[in-house]
Amino acid sequence: MGGTRFVGKPLVARLQAQGHALTLFTRGFLAAPDGVEHLIGDRTTSEGMNSLHGRSFDVIVDSSGRKLEDTQQLITHTGAPNHRFVYVSSAGVYAASEQWPLDEESSIDPASRHFGKAQTESWLSQQGIPFTSFRPTYIYGPGNYNPIERWFFDRIVHDRPIPIPGDGTTITQLGHVVDLAEAMTRSLEVETATNRIYNCSGKLGITFKGLISSAARACGRDPQSVELCSFDISALDPKARKAFPLRLSHFFTDITRVQRELAWQPRFDLETGLMDSYSNDYLIKPTAEPDFSGDKALIGV
Repeated sequence: MGGTRFVGKPLVARLQAQGHALTLFTRGFLAAPDGVEHLIGDRTTSEGMNSLHGRSFDVIVDSSGRKLEDTQQLITHTGAPNHRFVYVSSAGVYAASEQWPLDEESSIDPASRHFGKAQTESWLSQQGIPFTSFRPTYIYGPGNYNPIERWFFDRIVHDRPIPIPGDGTTITQLGHVVDLAEAMTRSLEVETATNRIYNCSGKLGITFKGLISSAARACGRDPQSVELCSFDISALDPKARKAFPLRLSHFFTDITRVQRELAWQPRFDLETGLMDSYSNDYLIKPTAEPDFSGDKALIGV
């Protein structure tokens, strides 16, 4: 489900290299790689998935499902996979906590906009469908369509002051898209990964200040030359919070389980990962007209 952009691209490349026969189901906006079957449809309606009806698969990888109904409708058309259902969930399902990092047993927030992903995990388990679910924090890397590293690159490259919450010591966590794809691929070969949920991100958390310094170096700039403008979180209008691309509170997870059970280690630390993203994405397709209008709600500039 997906496969032509961001997470799907490195995942498809790895599965192809291993000799798997692949079928992609997308809306058809982007071409599929050579050598794979490409079905075009819209998963938001039952009729839009008719090309999948009656098909059966050894593995289903779902990187686009958001609600429980998305997965239920898919399984109605294809039946359960013979080997594994691999699901891209989110660490956004976790509730706020006073203890960090969060592990896979941490409390779930029913008010989270990602709660449908947690419901999907529970439903797969209840139905006896063999599954493996991954809960990344922030995914970054070439092809990222979410404004995460690009948000910082835009401001650094255009010599703009960078809004930063408070004193910049809030800790966040990013994971490279290639590392996530590698973990997902490896899980298919590990029986222990059946019916398991994995946090999957970089090894370390990083402060907002540290993230900006790493992003500056990726852009070839001296971090000391980047102007940081602090804003007061408590004084923000709720809508203005969305002008900053990351959660304004601590957000990082324990990845011990995925490291131990899949014998997996992230290949990218944040420094090299941001350099990869800048060189192999941002420099190739720089933002044509960066939108800095949201900064005004944060720092008045």
